[in-house]
Amino acid sequence: MFRTALRNVLAHKGRLLMTTLAVMLGTAFVAGTLIFSDTLGDGLRTQNSKSYTDIAVTVSDREAGSRGYDHGGRATTGPALTEETRTKVAALPGAAEVRGVVSGFAGIADKKGALIGNGFSTTGANYVPGADGTDPRYPLASGRGPKNATEIALDTRTAEKGGYRVGDTVRVAVNGPVMELKLTGTLHTNDPRVTAGGSLAAFDTATAQQLYLSPGRFAELDVKARPGTDDTALLAAVKQAVPQGDTIESRTGRELAAEQDRMIKQSTRALSTFLMGFAGIALFVGIFIIANTFTMLVAQRTKELALLRAVGATRRQITRSVLIEALLVGLTASVAGLLAGVGIAVGLRAFLNGPMEANLPDGPLIIAPGTVTAAIAVGVLVTVLAAWLPARRASRIAPVAAMSSVEQPATQKSLVLRNTFGLLFALAGATGLAAGVAGKEVKLVGLGAGALLIGVFVLTPLLSRPLIALFAPLLRALYGTAGKLAKENAIRNPRRTAATASALTIGVTLITSLTVIGASVNKAVEDAAANDLKADYAVTMENYSMLAPEAAAQIAKAPGVAATSVVRSVPVETGADGSDREWLTAVDATIDKLVTVKVKEGSADALKQGKLMVNAGTSGQSRYRLGETLAVTYPDGSKGSLTVGAVIEPNSVLAGVVAPDAVVGPHALPGSGLDKVLVKGANGPTGELKQALRDATGGNPLIAVKGEKDIKAENRRMLNGLLNMMYGLLGMSVVIAVLGVVNTMAMSVFERRREIGMLRAIGLDRLGIRRMVRLESLLIALFGGLVGVGLGILVAWAGVRTLADDLKGISTVVPPLQVACFLLAAAVIGLLAALWPAHKAAKLDILGAIKSE
Repeated sequence: MFRTALRNVLAHKGRLLMTTLAVMLGTAFVAGTLIFSDTLGDGLRTQNSKSYTDIAVTVSDREAGSRGYDHGGRATTGPALTEETRTKVAALPGAAEVRGVVSGFAGIADKKGALIGNGFSTTGANYVPGADGTDPRYPLASGRGPKNATEIALDTRTAEKGGYRVGDTVRVAVNGPVMELKLTGTLHTNDPRVTAGGSLAAFDTATAQQLYLSPGRFAELDVKARPGTDDTALLAAVKQAVPQGDTIESRTGRELAAEQDRMIKQSTRALSTFLMGFAGIALFVGIFIIANTFTMLVAQRTKELALLRAVGATRRQITRSVLIEALLVGLTASVAGLLAGVGIAVGLRAFLNGPMEANLPDGPLIIAPGTVTAAIAVGVLVTVLAAWLPARRASRIAPVAAMSSVEQPATQKSLVLRNTFGLLFALAGATGLAAGVAGKEVKLVGLGAGALLIGVFVLTPLLSRPLIALFAPLLRALYGTAGKLAKENAIRNPRRTAATASALTIGVTLITSLTVIGASVNKAVEDAAANDLKADYAVTMENYSMLAPEAAAQIAKAPGVAATSVVRSVPVETGADGSDREWLTAVDATIDKLVTVKVKEGSADALKQGKLMVNAGTSGQSRYRLGETLAVTYPDGSKGSLTVGAVIEPNSVLAGVVAPDAVVGPHALPGSGLDKVLVKGANGPTGELKQALRDATGGNPLIAVKGEKDIKAENRRMLNGLLNMMYGLLGMSVVIAVLGVVNTMAMSVFERRREIGMLRAIGLDRLGIRRMVRLESLLIALFGGLVGVGLGILVAWAGVRTLADDLKGISTVVPPLQVACFLLAAAVIGLLAALWPAHKAAKLDILGAIKSE
């Protein structure tokens, strides 16, 4: 039977081409994902290992590092690592060199004043020259390292983006006015924060300590071992020399490198899992095409299969023959997909390093044996499983009935059984969906949506007739006989129409649901910005760190400012034993001039009376009731009590428990920063006021001044970026669905060549034939699009309802223009997919087609 199967594959290679392409594309997605993830992980691990090449032991103050980032680059208390500590460690017998490290953030402005790099990775560090005048962490690309408070060095990418050369004046800020420093050199770095799109500013050690900690203090000590010194022995000696505590920790470089490797593996595994989800969607879409192709092939070869049965082939042999064909197709497509996957991985890295400026590490492509095995196994398994039902049907062909050359349609009983199962699934899914929405159970919503989708897909043969019939009057009016024939052809085989349309339905469903959820979230956020915020501008940090406390006074003095309020987060310990922690949102008592505060219970003057306001959601969750008094311990160790004076409606600005800053602010740790400063202008949101606020903060590129329009634009940009990425990842499944439509129409033309010949013989011209095939394809694509849009909106509605408690005022928003575009795209796909089959149908020889069997 193997030779028979091989001959069949070779004989029908044209009809199997689209199926092969569908499997190849799905497999290529899988292989490309695995190769890209492995290559990225290997590059990051190699880059990471270079960072610890010369480090035997690291002594770090975890508290100093976290404070450096959480409070605007300033530690609230001095770390325990001093110059004295560094000297003490350097005197140990196994220590060759000890480097004191200081780090924080530093924003670099280009020559127009805009921030270079992304705000989250604006790194500042000290440059520690060795005996040769260089720092091995940051090899020099040009010039030299900084030596005093007037000098700075930049990484090569930042210098290039800012248009800076050695000798230029660089504008840099930490958490205050912009400093103008002389660029003395450019550096290379393996710091992943920088290579991922951030920036690096290097200062001399004394300047870095002044900016980030305090004179003579370090956040970390990196110890280089003498030749022949064991790292573990050196670690033990360091622990003896430097007392370990809650914040001070000593570890070997190998341990740190291994920990970073584990984190890299987790990150790349998460990325791979995310991408593999979309690869799975593409393969799932391919299953419909494979099953449809083999079903049609079996129907077209009934006489051949019956003859094999007549000469002694058993049912098992017939099944095995069809499955071997599927195996050969799957194997061929998988190998081709593996090769295409290599191209996808190369192209993806080039794209991310090029237009996207992701700066991923260079290195060889990693094609692991597991990747090869997985890609080929997945492709073969999917193809064989999809062909199993058609193979079973082939084995059940009765020889006598099959040799009559009459196609046996699906019995009414089988369709009734299918429809019954479909209805049961759909009802169970709708029930689960409704229950999940009512109880806001995300898992139940997901299960219900999944069951509903399965039910609808099973019911697509039943749905195809009435939905396609909706277009019949229009097609008959516009295109006459060709339109009528197209409609009849589309509904005469509901199973085939359903299988072809379902592949497109999956993609349209996912795209529609993402679009509706995105539009709903965007509308809710924009409404919150418009309704909750009275302030004209919010002054924040680009990297979402803390504003310096003195910024509030500077902003309040800016010309054109009518009112301001700080917003800061202050942690307090609550409860009798102080075991619970609550984050208070501290604001000025005049916050009602800048934020819309709707009091549900209590007094609107609660803040002015020194009392708390509690968000309605928090009131229910944390059991804080009106009039309740909380015993608190402030960050500075002092104790006090706060009384709930009002419960307010949910508010996007005043989250959680709101306290008067005049009461809790003085108890915050020295140097702790502000989340933001809200500003109301005397003349509203004017360009002059915005510039005045920038000037008041010293033109710091890290400080953002955002109005309502800016907040809305930023939100739209983030959502659109996310949606575009998802659309791109779903693109492969749409391409495979297009191949399915092309495949079905092409095979349908071959199957109906006698019928087409008869139509030509009785007067339907070539234009009519082409039009009939194109309109049939259009109807199938529109059917898939309509079902997909309906399902997508339903799933999105359920998803939005589960977000109601987390996002104030969210409701389902269906963007009509985008939904119409999806249906138009489905129609275009149907027309384009029919071009080649329609051309082939019109070119059929009339007499040859009539004589065909």
